[in-house]
Amino acid sequence: MTGRRVTIWTFVVTSVAAFMVSLDNLVVTMALPSIRAGLHAGLSELEWTVNAYTLGFAVFLLTGAALGDRFGRRRVFTAGLAVFTVASAAAALAPNVELLVLARAIQGIGAATVLPLSLTLLSAAVPAERRGAALGVWGGVSGLGVAVGPLVGGAVVQGAAWQWIFWLNVPIGLIAVPIAWRRLAESRGGARRLDVVGVGLASVGLAGLVDGVIRGNAHGWTSTGVLGPLVAGAVLLGAFIAWEQRTAEPMLPLQLFGNRSFAAVNVASLLFSFGMFGAIFLLAQSLQLVNGYGPFGAGLRTLPWTAMPLLVAPIAGPLADRIGGRPLIVTGLALMAGGLGWMAAVIGVGTSYASLVAPFVLAGLGMSLFFVPVGTVVFGSVPTAMQGVASGANNAIREVGGVFGVAVLASIFSARGSYGPPQAFVDGLRPAVVVGAVIVGLGAVAATFLRAKPRQAAVPETALEGELASVG
Repeated sequence: MTGRRVTIWTFVVTSVAAFMVSLDNLVVTMALPSIRAGLHAGLSELEWTVNAYTLGFAVFLLTGAALGDRFGRRRVFTAGLAVFTVASAAAALAPNVELLVLARAIQGIGAATVLPLSLTLLSAAVPAERRGAALGVWGGVSGLGVAVGPLVGGAVVQGAAWQWIFWLNVPIGLIAVPIAWRRLAESRGGARRLDVVGVGLASVGLAGLVDGVIRGNAHGWTSTGVLGPLVAGAVLLGAFIAWEQRTAEPMLPLQLFGNRSFAAVNVASLLFSFGMFGAIFLLAQSLQLVNGYGPFGAGLRTLPWTAMPLLVAPIAGPLADRIGGRPLIVTGLALMAGGLGWMAAVIGVGTSYASLVAPFVLAGLGMSLFFVPVGTVVFGSVPTAMQGVASGANNAIREVGGVFGVAVLASIFSARGSYGPPQAFVDGLRPAVVVGAVIVGLGAVAATFLRAKPRQAAVPETALEGELASVG
């Protein structure tokens, strides 16, 4: 097969795969009320339906690229795509919420190998003079998957059933897997040692903390069933930090956090995702349960927020090159905090959608100004040889922030409100979104510690393994 045909097939397969796994970040949000009714799920089960995917993705993101380097990027990419496809079918067939959560976790693990390796494979297949354009389109496709996730999810749920948000992945995967195996070129990187102990400690530790937070209100914060997971999770994360400091090839090199800019951008990223994903988890349900829109109508009405990066990125990118990332990140987080606070102030049982448009746009604008420069700031804050793992670490930390945002804001919601009458939902929603706004505002404060304009670092091919900045 000619090099041109390999390039075309690689571009098509990796872009389709990136869109599919990016779509699953938010596609489930508009299906949550239907899943709650269909599987008789409570708030904690709905949280795990979202968090299982995000947590699996976050923990295995840094391992997926290493697996590709060791065993072959095409091979691991194809295997990850197959895992994602099978897990999607399992989620659609799940007879209860427990099996749905398990399937979502396996989906996240598959996605963690597909997304970074799709970028690496594409970079290797495209000639250097066309690489920037190809990677730009890849980023746009990935961002589009995130932006239209609520819209697609709402349309599918309203037109068919919630199971079809997962069935959609199956025929795409069944076509893409054999094409990837036959048409993509194989490549390997340095045979990096896998940090299996680090992955295990991080996975179980984070899961324990999240489980404790989710169960806290329902079971009592001092109960054994809550304190046990919280203490165990904290101990295991402490063991993870100790292990990463002593192992020769850590999953997460902790020395990177000695750099002020790198530490600041990761704190800001964690707090950004905490507020954003936690708020979207509740607001997506509010549009249906409080405002009375159908799943498709609710998804359509989120576009002023979720699709804003597609409009703003072409303008913000050149601006970031001229003035540096810090002003945009600080401004973006401040705008998003203001948008969330505005939503909390106006939302209510009788709130019209027109009164939500302006805060949605403000939050979307803030999200855009954050997303555009964050990758460049990460690259510019570390040595060239560490850019790949640094970018992967930033994206993993961002995903972890989303996991805890959903858990904590839902816990605040359940302490003050419920799934009873619309007013009961609003009573819990308002304080939760206020907390989300405050957390994002703290992210803006953390971003002020970034260096004014870090060095402009060229992005080597190895760094592309972790560069997922366009993906929420």
